[in-house]
Amino acid sequence: MLVLSAACAAGALVLTACGGGGNGESADGTVTLKLVAADYGDKASNSSTVYWEDVARRFEAANPKIKIDVQVVNWNDIDTQVKTMIQSGNLPDVLQTGGYADKVADDLLYKAEDVLSPATRDNLIDSFAEAGEVDGVQYGIPFVSSARALFYNKKLFADAGVTEAPKSWADLKSAAERIRKKNPDVVPYALPLGPEEAQGESLIWELGNGGGYTGADGEYTLDSEANVETFEWLRDNLVKPGLTYSNPAASDRKTAFADFAAGKAGMLNGHPSLIQMSKDGNVDYGVAPIPGKDGALDSTLGVADWVMAFKDRGHQEEIKKFLDFAYSKENTLKFDEMYNLMPVTEDTLREMTSSGRHKDLEPFFDLLPKASFYPLGDTTWDAVSAEIKKSGGTAVGEDPAKVLGDLQKKAEQALANQ
Repeated sequence: MLVLSAACAAGALVLTACGGGGNGESADGTVTLKLVAADYGDKASNSSTVYWEDVARRFEAANPKIKIDVQVVNWNDIDTQVKTMIQSGNLPDVLQTGGYADKVADDLLYKAEDVLSPATRDNLIDSFAEAGEVDGVQYGIPFVSSARALFYNKKLFADAGVTEAPKSWADLKSAAERIRKKNPDVVPYALPLGPEEAQGESLIWELGNGGGYTGADGEYTLDSEANVETFEWLRDNLVKPGLTYSNPAASDRKTAFADFAAGKAGMLNGHPSLIQMSKDGNVDYGVAPIPGKDGALDSTLGVADWVMAFKDRGHQEEIKKFLDFAYSKENTLKFDEMYNLMPVTEDTLREMTSSGRHKDLEPFFDLLPKASFYPLGDTTWDAVSAEIKKSGGTAVGEDPAKVLGDLQKKAEQALANQ
């Protein structure tokens, strides 16, 4: 992480001059773009560092006056590190992470039209491009998309006498009880409510009870009756009976995925990257719609991660060249296939649906059009999401009404402070 010198820390007025040690331009006119990106890999060999350094190397070969400084950060730390960079004036030129709207509120970002050619913008799938808008203006550039579905271990189900994927919460509880009785060393349902995934897992369950993070008017409803009821059900029916991790609030998605891929978990809500992990672990898995309180949902949680470009260092044209290169089909297809994620560009979507190489993704392609999304265009969402990651999972170990009520107050305070 970059750190300001003592001289640069003297006051906000000098941050622009000192941020990052100048604007990244050398005496010969070479510009260095600072790229900060999230790590999608679960081990060194498939770290996103490998991907981005390859993209950077090929881009630099074609653009010798532009260098790319790549920094890849794991998902647990990226929000905190980016916040520190912004506060200290060490802003990147390009950031790839999970949210953008709070940066828009602080007037830090270029508009998408300023850093993408018309051809690249037109190639973005419309629904995802629109999800990158704040007040009708696009700032967030979709990078990858995904959806959630229920993964289940077919062998563990068969051993426990469970003949089909659960459709309702009651079905899921029953399946978990049978798995625990037959295989006491297995986690029946892997519930990751730690800081990596609390905001996603929570919303999936809330949607299953007709709840969610916002109401029809777009206002936060974190402590709605439906949401409180959801966490009470999880606490009383899965956590207290020992059908999931002993402390879900300290259990991350990476752990849950690894357990499932090792045959140590019976069920979990997963995204497409779990497909290859399950195959690598020789797990005979099934994929089904998310169980809801009263039956399987015809929708799911849709997720898009984002690229954004910062104005601070003034590298608009260089950023545009780099992003046009990064969003070529060669690069987007490579990333999507590396992590079994779904595309956000039209040409890559056509390639993936017509090639015959992605049969495993068909259930997710089917679910995505009806997906529900985080309130991405709300400029307080990143701050609210960070609070949910920090403490939302404790709702299954404590009083859900109090935990969610505290989160609601923080969301309302974030709105008042913007």
